Amino acid sequence: MEKISIEELLVAVDGILVSGSKDKYFSSVSIDSREEQKGSLFVPINGSNINAHRFIEQAFKNGAVATLMSEDVNIKLDGTYIKVDNTTTALQKLAAFYRRKFTIPVIGITGSVGKTSTKEMISSVLSARFNVHKTIGNFNGQIGLPITVFNLNKYHEVAVLEMGISEFDEMDRLSKIAAPNYAVITNIGVTHIENLKTKENILKEKFKIINTLDRNSKLFINGDDELLSRLQNAYKFQVVSFGINNDCTFTGRNIVSNGELTEFDVIHKENKYHMQIETVGEHNVLNAIAAVGIGIELGLSIDEIKNGLLKFKPLDMRQQIYNFDGIKIIDDSYNANPDSMKSALNVLCQIGKDGRKIAVLADMLELGESSEELHYMIGKHCADLNIDILLTVGEEAKYINNGARENNSEIKVKHFIDNNEVVVYLSEEVKNNDVILVKGSRGMKTDFIVKKMMDLFKK
Repeated sequence: MEKISIEELLVAVDGILVSGSKDKYFSSVSIDSREEQKGSLFVPINGSNINAHRFIEQAFKNGAVATLMSEDVNIKLDGTYIKVDNTTTALQKLAAFYRRKFTIPVIGITGSVGKTSTKEMISSVLSARFNVHKTIGNFNGQIGLPITVFNLNKYHEVAVLEMGISEFDEMDRLSKIAAPNYAVITNIGVTHIENLKTKENILKEKFKIINTLDRNSKLFINGDDELLSRLQNAYKFQVVSFGINNDCTFTGRNIVSNGELTEFDVIHKENKYHMQIETVGEHNVLNAIAAVGIGIELGLSIDEIKNGLLKFKPLDMRQQIYNFDGIKIIDDSYNANPDSMKSALNVLCQIGKDGRKIAVLADMLELGESSEELHYMIGKHCADLNIDILLTVGEEAKYINNGARENNSEIKVKHFIDNNEVVVYLSEEVKNNDVILVKGSRGMKTDFIVKKMMDLFKK
């Protein structure tokens, strides 16, 4: 982070100096008082059960030079204390102020599914020429995005920022913080539909990523998505589409998977570019096409784009493939929703075409009143794909079980109460040439199954 003066801070967050000096500077922002605080601004973010203001003293002892506060505190130590109405809002205002110190291209990415993979692919492509700053982990929300922005430095040439929402009005705040020049919407699904109620509401909220775009900006949309494909009208900025099934600005054709390598062509205007990615699944091809479009837009050569895509590797627990003497595990345990479940099952069928296909599927959370129907639909998809063995775990996943059994009597289906039971069953059932997919919402902790099976296979 480039240093900021307390005087600048006061203007950025509409703060009142309670104690200390305007002449000081800080060179980092922290929300965790346990961290090394040397030269930092500490921002206490109150949680549902914790008042973070009681950690201000600890932050100063660990080297903080200043703190924000939204309530009166006992000023015991030397330091700069700044009063604000709300510390979370102040953090966001400061991040928006800091972002505008940079004139580099900023790519903002949102969508119901595929944000992280698309972010990683775009970053891989752009890294072939630029020094890229990107979102790390899940720092993509109301607190995480500001922290990501504060890690921008003067040597960065491009920023690729993931922007995730789960409630109404959150994207409005995120768009003001990130102020992207280029925006990417991967798709509109049912993730967080429990809070946002309808897919139309989800579209409306995601679409607020455009709030800060201007006439020189471009919005990249998934032209295969039913709701997004309607948006290719005239805006104050240019809309660019990418897809596989429809004719788009950037269109994928001739998709061929060979083991864990996928080849495809990208058609753009009168040109055809042959690309490769070291992963499988049409959803990953779609993400790669978006990365090709961004790369071309930012002036990269086709060779740079090809090399950048080949450097892409799936992140932990996102369709990572492990090989153990003829047995493969597809670890997709980071999270789950209906769209990503379908994509993962399609990948299982690609990877497992020469052996038994075993799907271990847990609850998809936050689906509200549609939960039973959507879980059943995934079971029917398993039936249509002729999955060999389906193991479900969790209260909602029993409907996946029902959907499979009622639509394909050939599938071996079992339901379990917890992850331990799944591990015991797999340890006795698995044999050579089996491919095992493990997927569920983050709260279901299906990564436990992967870790236990990997420990077993390593013996």
